[in-house]
Amino acid sequence: MRIVALDQVAERSGLSLGQGITEARAIRPVIDVIPADPAADRAFLEGLADWCDRYTPLVAMDGDRGLFLDITGCTHLHGGEKALLDDLLLRLFHLGVEARAAISNTPGLSWAMAHFGATGMLAAAEDAQDILSPMPLAALRLARDTVGTLARVGLTKVGDILHLPRAPLVRRFGPHLLLRLDQALGLEDEPLSPRLAVASLSMERRLLTPVEGEDDILGLALQLAKGLVPGLEERGEGGRLFELLLFRVDGKVFRIQARTAAALRDPARVAGLYRERLQAVHDDLDAGYGFEIVRLSVLKAEPFDQAQQDFSGTADQNLSLAAFADKVVARLGPDSLSVPVLMESHLPERAAAFQPLSDMAALSAPARAVSSTGYYRTARPLRLFQYPEPVQAFVAGVPEGAPESFEWRRTLHRVERAEGPERIAAEWWVDGETAPTRDYFRIEDQNGHRFWLYRNGLYGHGTTPPRWFMHGVFA
Repeated sequence: MRIVALDQVAERSGLSLGQGITEARAIRPVIDVIPADPAADRAFLEGLADWCDRYTPLVAMDGDRGLFLDITGCTHLHGGEKALLDDLLLRLFHLGVEARAAISNTPGLSWAMAHFGATGMLAAAEDAQDILSPMPLAALRLARDTVGTLARVGLTKVGDILHLPRAPLVRRFGPHLLLRLDQALGLEDEPLSPRLAVASLSMERRLLTPVEGEDDILGLALQLAKGLVPGLEERGEGGRLFELLLFRVDGKVFRIQARTAAALRDPARVAGLYRERLQAVHDDLDAGYGFEIVRLSVLKAEPFDQAQQDFSGTADQNLSLAAFADKVVARLGPDSLSVPVLMESHLPERAAAFQPLSDMAALSAPARAVSSTGYYRTARPLRLFQYPEPVQAFVAGVPEGAPESFEWRRTLHRVERAEGPERIAAEWWVDGETAPTRDYFRIEDQNGHRFWLYRNGLYGHGTTPPRWFMHGVFA
């Protein structure tokens, strides 16, 4: 058992990461040892990252031990860098979180100051060398074995390598050493990867009195949606994916997303979507002592098609259909509403599939595809079976005739009329070159029932006689 994390009191007692528990108890007999729970630590850090969205949307994970915040362009909203840093540390202190933080022009320098300097430090770009020089080489985020190798040759601080010739260092210790040094000094770029997508537009309200009720949240959502309209109009876009962020007083953050079937910028409809969403997540939305920050963001936007009303004063009927689809999806989930979409296959059971309705264009896609490709010029049954059912046919004409009677589901049907065959070849690239050809017939029995049968295989081809199957019914 070894130490994987420790607080400042343990550090001041002489304990260190990777140290055995037995050795640690010998140094400090009275210590609290808690079993490590990496999953819980990760979940806590991700929750902390959500909480940091109040300062900037550009929050990146630093492994399992810290966070990087890109506050470029955000500091003026909080009174400057010093005010932002003090506010962050103070709020974390009141939440019971022991944290260390620093601000500089590079992630590497900030990391070094937060881990090996005084917490709350701010550094200018020209002071980077002076700050790094007295720090141990571990401040460059080097592997422990690399730091040990450097120590064996007398290099223990960053200042020891600042002015050494670079070529011998690279040959002996590899390029990673100088890469980390240059990143900390700002000579090499080190881009941060935000853990979440950055919204294209956002509106936020910071509340003096936290709100708890759903009506209050919906009222704020309506106000924020109205604030998004000018930005969307300027871009000629409408939102397709909205996200409502609720920052609870105790640090918990709720993210509630709402998708739309078409580009949307009507504030009333956006608020209506969140009425449905809040009802759907009602049991999981614990307001606690209330929400102090409410933010509405547009995560995905598309060009907005202006719909002009006709002379009767009614808008396009697709608008009401889109509103209905949005309500259903908001209440029941993204997979609750599906539409049939044509697939790239001419076999009936593969030619169409149900897909979640994510775009209003999907509603008209099947009709356009049928008319443009010319598929299915003949009638198709109203009900198509997912799996064709075996049929016993009697006295079928050879080689291409329809049966005079057939037995299906233990019932004998006498054929009154038949039309066909409609020949559909097998997809050899899927089913193999030996897959049989199908001949489809539209058949009406003496009782007026209409069926869709096919003969699987052709007479005179192969040693196995063709078999008959029922694939659908017309009425």
